[in-house]
Amino acid sequence: MHIILLSGGSGKRLWPLSNEVRSKQFLKIFRRADGSHESMLQRMYRMIRETDPGATVTIATSGNQVSAIRAQLGEEVGISVEPCRRDTFPAIALAAAFLHEKQGVAEDEAVLVCPVDPYVETDYFEMLGRLCLEAEGQKARLVLMGITPTQPSEKYGYIIPRRGTEDESGAFVECFREKPDIPAAEEYIRQGALWNAGIFAFRLAYMLEKTEQLLGTANYEALFRDYASLPKISFDYAVAEKEESIRVLRFSGTWEDLGTWNTLTRAMVDPVSGNAVAAECENTHVINELQIPLIALGVKNLAIAATPDGILVSDKEAGSHLKEYVVDRRPMYEMREWGEYRVLDYRVQGDGCNSLTKALRIFPGKHISYQRHRFRSEIWTVTEGEGRIILEDEVRTLKRGDTAHIRPMTRHALLADSELHIIEVQVGSELTEEDVERLDFDWSRFE
Repeated sequence: MHIILLSGGSGKRLWPLSNEVRSKQFLKIFRRADGSHESMLQRMYRMIRETDPGATVTIATSGNQVSAIRAQLGEEVGISVEPCRRDTFPAIALAAAFLHEKQGVAEDEAVLVCPVDPYVETDYFEMLGRLCLEAEGQKARLVLMGITPTQPSEKYGYIIPRRGTEDESGAFVECFREKPDIPAAEEYIRQGALWNAGIFAFRLAYMLEKTEQLLGTANYEALFRDYASLPKISFDYAVAEKEESIRVLRFSGTWEDLGTWNTLTRAMVDPVSGNAVAAECENTHVINELQIPLIALGVKNLAIAATPDGILVSDKEAGSHLKEYVVDRRPMYEMREWGEYRVLDYRVQGDGCNSLTKALRIFPGKHISYQRHRFRSEIWTVTEGEGRIILEDEVRTLKRGDTAHIRPMTRHALLADSELHIIEVQVGSELTEEDVERLDFDWSRFE
């Protein structure tokens, strides 16, 4: 199988556990057989590999999620990076061109597109194989997976099958319906409608043809270069709702969108995580990523979360309205390929000389890229572990209690020989990723 996993979203419905760079697919809430935990992304990728070890997996995502993906999956998975966000059709078009030109996938091969973050079991991946076979058989140009509704819902669009076209594998599609109110959803279900979960298959030539027609080119380099000027339009609006040759396969197995605290906590193995206690509680989940203790006592039906990004106390049912209350601000926690960091303090000064304090954790054998900054200086203090720092052309060892002062425009990099914990203090007028100039660098070649 050739699979494009769509990984996007800011995760506002799961704030403060998720943010712009730590979306829900990266949260390690599932327990493996060995007792360790894995994220939605890791679980999906593992199950694809178990079902089809030869599958080609490409993740379509924004640039700010690449480090988290690499940290969780390594270097083997393909990543189609969107230069900016343009909705699902441009993302899928870019990923299809990436498969064709960068991964060498032939035009006559079937490609699957699905979200990265539903909760599914093995039967889901068996159905993905059926979608591929349908696409290869060319009964229709586009093949969808429709989820059998478990109740009327306002959260999903609906696929209406065409009466009289059903066979053992599926049916042709009559039309689509947008997210309805409950009475309309009940009527759609009486008509045999299915939830539209954004899961579909096509031959690669079909998507390249649609990309050429609607965007003017199917060339990867041209799409990437002009991505910011592409229309913001979903795949459903651009392609699916206009396609006449389209079939849907009914799926009645395990499938759940873990997009709210109510649905997420149903999939969590442990009701308490981190430095927390839940005593005499009912249907309550507590997650604490802070150092201070958190105690929940005698409460019901609550989702409680404390992270560097904020604190939430919410009735689980009310959590679906959380997004409208969350204000965009800089992420206070981020995973990177080399480890992770947490923001401890951020101060904006009237004279423009601001300060930012972070706690860095760098995994053994990993290193921060060779870089320099124009508008800030940094002071590193090692609190645990040992590593090597490069300052311009000098290499020296850093260990617990050592400090390093990195002045503006100083080229520097850091390698962890053992797990490194560092307190980093930034001082300057611009304390953002835009003030990071990454330089061409290979640590082994340098040494």
